Amino acid sequence: MTRRIVRTSGQLGLLTVAVLVFIFILDNRYRVFPNKLRAYFPTHHEGLVLTDITVTTCNMLSSCNLDPQKWHRIDKDLYFNQGWFSQAYVHLQRKREQDLVDTDKVVLDIRIGRLDPTLSEKDPGHERWEYRNGGMWLLRTSKRHAFDSEKAITAVDVLFGADAVDPRVGWEIKDRALLISTSSEIPEPRLSVRHGKPKSSIKPTPRVRKDGKFKILQVSDLHLATGLGVCRDPEPPSPNGGVCDADPRTLEFVGAVLDSEKPDLVVLSGDQVNGETAPDAQTAVFKFAELFIKRRIPYALIFGNHDDEGSLDRAALMNLTESLPFSLSEAGPATVDGVGNYVVEVLARGTKSHSALTLYFLDTHGYSPDEAHFKGYDWLKESQIDWLRETASSRRNSAAHREYALHHLDMAFIHIPLPEYRNTASIVPGSGVQREPPTAPGFNSGAKDVMIENDIFAVSCGHDHANDYCTVESHSDPEAMKEGAEGKKGKMWLCYAGGSGFGGYGGYGGYRRRVRVWDFDMNEGRVETWKRVEGGDKEQGNGRVDFKIVVEDGKVLDG
Repeated sequence: MTRRIVRTSGQLGLLTVAVLVFIFILDNRYRVFPNKLRAYFPTHHEGLVLTDITVTTCNMLSSCNLDPQKWHRIDKDLYFNQGWFSQAYVHLQRKREQDLVDTDKVVLDIRIGRLDPTLSEKDPGHERWEYRNGGMWLLRTSKRHAFDSEKAITAVDVLFGADAVDPRVGWEIKDRALLISTSSEIPEPRLSVRHGKPKSSIKPTPRVRKDGKFKILQVSDLHLATGLGVCRDPEPPSPNGGVCDADPRTLEFVGAVLDSEKPDLVVLSGDQVNGETAPDAQTAVFKFAELFIKRRIPYALIFGNHDDEGSLDRAALMNLTESLPFSLSEAGPATVDGVGNYVVEVLARGTKSHSALTLYFLDTHGYSPDEAHFKGYDWLKESQIDWLRETASSRRNSAAHREYALHHLDMAFIHIPLPEYRNTASIVPGSGVQREPPTAPGFNSGAKDVMIENDIFAVSCGHDHANDYCTVESHSDPEAMKEGAEGKKGKMWLCYAGGSGFGGYGGYGGYRRRVRVWDFDMNEGRVETWKRVEGGDKEQGNGRVDFKIVVEDGKVLDG
């Protein structure tokens, strides 16, 4: 009797499983479950799936807006508002997977071309490619089992230029531009698509290496454009018949230094985007980010006076950058002036949570808010200096700092130089050259003294492309640095990185683009710096110039 009950129970269990599997398969094809019940099922695509896409073109007498209840418009005019009479936009139809009905088709693939992709396929399959404006061919299906995976396209974006890249995880830029009529001066529009649900971005924690070393590559003034860009004052001139594309040459130079120096962190100290030539700033941001992401190098940035002169303001640029893999950038406190006032802690080697190196990032804004009294550029505000003072004090007194057994070091990065950069009489010999007048702000808000009081051994900036020197400055009040004062180092190096991008100005007697390296030996409490120059002679250290020891045994040197 017991044996019969067990056998019957097993048979009923198998039958139940078979029925559930059959119903689930039936629902995949015919959606027999009610939506309320289906909402509890796991979906393969969080959010939306793409059901259709097209390009609309309009003029002064027509509209580029489709029914907003059905279509979502990507708000990037494919002509950059440079068309005499026309505009063009990409429109998407999207739906939540649980809201799909039998007549809906889901987009599995998009190809760009003039001919039906079926003509070049050995096995065309059962689904047919459907043509849309702009040379788009869509592969769509209404069979749920066919897209019940990571195959469905869930997001589409528009980037511009033959050199466009998309470093976001799970995104793929199409190898052909949309087929629309544009002038040669307008960078070609390209689709980037994501299959499946969004992927999380890697956010590494910077840490001193096992050998006690840590290396920072400071890259300033990339001045990247939308499209290839135009070289300004290239030196040496391009060997390609004088033709010089700014962005490819800039990125090739920085990429070569990355592969040679192998830094643990890259600091971008402003004017990554050349706003005037970047009508789509997103495209420019992706170009520099891709350099670091594909090499798995973390990076952090601040903005210069040109970054937000394109299509995105500072907040939008930071929001975009924060979302990218390997980015350590942060907007910082909303109560502090500017966007990009934050700290990056470099932890001690091994698995310890102690801080070995603290890096302060400060937004130096753009142009003077009081041009009548202080011409030129903006300055660090009182709220930023208060934030720096309070943050440095709290971190210095924290267990993570106090329990670090070796010399803890602090450094800062800005874009526009402090007023003290004008003290060119104190340039450290062999540290670099002053080729142009420092364009520091006319108002001095006292940031230098606060940095010295809080043991920041160096601050490094960008902005003046052709300057690459360092000076050493002491506190303005010698009494403040007497025995017992909070700051122990008493002085600080002020350095320029030098401009790296060919989209920004050069000149000044044949200036060559360059980047600055900061090399930390935490075991010895030593900091060294040098620069790498584009087009440098391999026999001369592959472009390595102006080597200097900045800190020795935890003490700031005079140079």
